[in-house]
Amino acid sequence: MNSRERLLKTLNHEEPDRVPVDLGGIVTGITKVAHRRLREHLGVEGREQIIDRIQQLVKPDEKILERLEVDTRYVYLRASRDFQDKEFPGDVYEDEWGVRRKRVSFYYDIVHHPLKDATIQDLERMRWPDPHAVSRYEGIAEEVRYLHKNTDYAVILNAIGSIFEFSWYLRGYEQFMMNLLINRGFAVALMEKMLQFQIGMFEEILDRVGDYVQVVLCGDDLAIQTGPAISLNLYRKLVKPLQRQLFESIKKRTRAKLFYHSCGSVYQFIGDLLEIGIDILNPIQVSAQDMDTKRLKKEFGEELTFWGGCDTQRVLPFGTPDEVKDEVKKRIDDLAEEGGFVLNSVHNIQADVPPENIVAMFDMARDYGKYS
Repeated sequence: MNSRERLLKTLNHEEPDRVPVDLGGIVTGITKVAHRRLREHLGVEGREQIIDRIQQLVKPDEKILERLEVDTRYVYLRASRDFQDKEFPGDVYEDEWGVRRKRVSFYYDIVHHPLKDATIQDLERMRWPDPHAVSRYEGIAEEVRYLHKNTDYAVILNAIGSIFEFSWYLRGYEQFMMNLLINRGFAVALMEKMLQFQIGMFEEILDRVGDYVQVVLCGDDLAIQTGPAISLNLYRKLVKPLQRQLFESIKKRTRAKLFYHSCGSVYQFIGDLLEIGIDILNPIQVSAQDMDTKRLKKEFGEELTFWGGCDTQRVLPFGTPDEVKDEVKKRIDDLAEEGGFVLNSVHNIQADVPPENIVAMFDMARDYGKYS
């Protein structure tokens, strides 16, 4: 069974020959430092190619993907050539949205929200990035079709649809959360603007490659470690209707499965997310409240594919290789029965993860993840 067949089988809740494994996306990837250390550990020559400046994620070296027997291959969306990041002193840059970020240790944190003091009228006057800019998509169709035709890997486009989270990037987290309660007109207007950008972007992408990709990524971080970031009632009133529009637009253009990313204790939202069309939940933050994998599989396993699950808060960075193997075994035991499970780390592999633990995770998934 090849990688594409393996992934499709598990996404259809059937048991393939073994549990599929993933590495390389914007929320399932590997950071620059971790990749360099892994490459050196495996004796792979090369360099680190940044594909996400904010999180310092890199495109995994093909030799590493082959060694770890990774079933997925990502195609990375280009930035529009109509706008180049503006660089400022102190390792600060501004993106095409006007969001400004500063390098702090390994990553870039937001230091300026362009709509912090904006009114609804300001939203109308703002020059929004153009989702139809042709330069965003140059070469995408050719690359996706090549991978589809000439390899046996599952093909995933590295673009993630976000409404709630990308909106607070522009407004500021605290300000946007207050707006959801006391200035809902602005909050909804901002999210509607973001929705239109996302719909336009996915129209452009999927009209080019919708027949050739197996998974489409979307996501909004709706939760924190201890529970929801916003109430379920507020989510249902303000966020869910907009997500439904985006998901329906995507599903009109592709038969690919819809992957939804939210960190934290997302348990309370799962039923609603299933109702509006998600097929896959990521990253399964097992250290968060109410995210017991055995319970999740029992309650939602017939409808939902779980993607991730290997703890990155304690086990991967601080455990021994044997502890990593035990973690992999537990997640496979809890989630893999009758398909519906893709193993990966909980979110991106960070700089403090020893390369021995990365290898242990993937090797154990291959060896223990075989279906009888």
